[in-house]
Amino acid sequence: MQVTFGVLGPVVAWDGAADAVELKGPRHRAVLARLIVARRRVVPVARLVEDLWAEPPPGAVGAVRTFVSALRRGLEPQRPPRTPARLLVTEGPGYALRAEQDAVDAWRFDRAVSTAATLPPQQALARLDEALAWWRGPAYAEFPDEPWARTERSRLAELRLQAAESRAETLLALGAAARAVSDLDAHVSEHPWREDAWRLLALALYRTGRQGDALAVLRRARTLLVEQLGVDPAPRLRRLEADILAQAPHLDPAAGSGDPAGRVWAEAAADYDRTVGPGARARLESTVSLLRNLAVTSGGGLQAARRHRVAAIAAAEESGDAELSARVIGAYDVPAIWPRVDDPQQAAQVVAAAERTLAALPEDAHPASRARLLATIALETRGRGPGRRPDAARQAETIARRLDDPALLAFALNAVFMQSFDRTGLAGRRAETGDELVALSARHGLATYEVLGHLIGIQARGALGDFEAADRHAAAADRLAERHELPLVGVFTQWYRALRLDTTGRARPEEVEAAYRAAAARLDGAGMPGLEQGLLPLTLWCLRLRTSRLAPADDLSATPLPPAEDRTDWGPYEPWARPLVLLAQDRRDEAAATLSRLPDPPRDLLCEALWCLAARAALALGDRTTMERAYAQLLPAAGELAGAGSGMLTLGPVTRYLDALAAALGHAR
Repeated sequence: MQVTFGVLGPVVAWDGAADAVELKGPRHRAVLARLIVARRRVVPVARLVEDLWAEPPPGAVGAVRTFVSALRRGLEPQRPPRTPARLLVTEGPGYALRAEQDAVDAWRFDRAVSTAATLPPQQALARLDEALAWWRGPAYAEFPDEPWARTERSRLAELRLQAAESRAETLLALGAAARAVSDLDAHVSEHPWREDAWRLLALALYRTGRQGDALAVLRRARTLLVEQLGVDPAPRLRRLEADILAQAPHLDPAAGSGDPAGRVWAEAAADYDRTVGPGARARLESTVSLLRNLAVTSGGGLQAARRHRVAAIAAAEESGDAELSARVIGAYDVPAIWPRVDDPQQAAQVVAAAERTLAALPEDAHPASRARLLATIALETRGRGPGRRPDAARQAETIARRLDDPALLAFALNAVFMQSFDRTGLAGRRAETGDELVALSARHGLATYEVLGHLIGIQARGALGDFEAADRHAAAADRLAERHELPLVGVFTQWYRALRLDTTGRARPEEVEAAYRAAAARLDGAGMPGLEQGLLPLTLWCLRLRTSRLAPADDLSATPLPPAEDRTDWGPYEPWARPLVLLAQDRRDEAAATLSRLPDPPRDLLCEALWCLAARAALALGDRTTMERAYAQLLPAAGELAGAGSGMLTLGPVTRYLDALAAALGHAR
């Protein structure tokens, strides 16, 4: 189980399913926080006693050990009794938390801020947005007065302020001064002694055409510094005031860099801010359109768009206008390719709002509003089986075809695709949907949906073993992504090319593994946890199961299993990987018990692969019940490659598993 820790706010821990880990009382949390401050170094028990109590009571050492034992139970609940801890370890005279570098939000924040300084502005902005979103309050919030936390709290607070100012600087570099103004205004109000924040606010105001406001800000800063601190503004601040009075050309980088777009963006945004009132409904609808575009720019953009989407929906609902709510909810028609949502809680909120809005729509509302709400419901309930409206996608499609609305039809077809997993073996149906999306979108200039159609084509043709067609789809998707600046497309096409290398049979397993790992690296910061969780371990496990053939290839029950580790984080695929992992460790009784409790896999792109994992474990254990279940579920997919419909991994032909199951069960094939 991959445990992550949060100290950018109250001290918390989350398990691999993103559920909170019970950390007991305040002293338990203090022990954990103290070990995180130590950054993987050993903290002696004597030091822990000193840090926890001003006057240690009798038995303090024993109490610390009790706290540590309780923490271990919460952090490693599946660790067998009397086996050494692997996360909160005993070493020498004390304890250390051996968390990975990415497992603590403060450590990730350090790295993200330093990395952002080396990135191009657009990527830097995404990285800083992502990093600043990790803050939930003051660092180590429960321990404001503890001496052991004071230095680290101060360091992180300063780094957070620097990150906020770096973000504003990046927005200015991108020509987005209007976006920087509101954030900086709040920033200087909360931190009035930061001269660089005043400088950035004045520059942002100037670049949005508000020269007088920019000068007023600089004068306010001077008054504050002189009257309350008794110091003059720094030379950099004084120079900016002189440059603004002279309207120095270098204050507008777009004018001197040959980037007219930056200037147009800044001026248009400033004009919009001045002419469209803060309470105008047009502003809300424009915001959602901006979020839709933001979602396809980068991982940080996708995360930011999701974060603001719920707030926009809530604002629309507060208006009491159901048609406005329908337009706001339905305007977020961002193409989706993976049938597991990234944020289930947010998806549930969106679905609930869409259902409320559907019920409140007047009878004479435009049918397109109803179709967009239905398509939204279908998209946001993907991967969860039938929802309250299992036919929502088809209803949306019917309305879109009747209205002859290409953009609406593309949105509805995306929903149809996401709901096309009611059984295995439906790659052919998905191929038809993908082909229609490509043709429709190419005719009407719907670039993002044309890309989606090609990505569906990669998956569906891969499942059918038609890799020449899948290769053409991948090349077309990459061309469109480059032309329209859609960097997230490369996450899917690079992973597909690793799968393609895998299926050729000409590359060594270690070369294929390296290709998969390189593809997985692109998920870092991509903003798609629903795709990322457990995918690489599952992919590599499937590769090793297929290439570890020390026994005849047609005898699945006799083929030795590759080595497996208990510490692997399988994410949502744990139930289907675990029986084979236990078998690989020669723990047959545990494997059999685990397999007997195996649920049906989610009906999604990996359904066939997970059933094949279950089949292989059942064959090895002689579990006829699971063999019968797997055989019945896999039979419709007899002509497909297990897992290749994901465009990510494969366990080989489904027929291989069906033949082995039929032989074991005595069925005719």
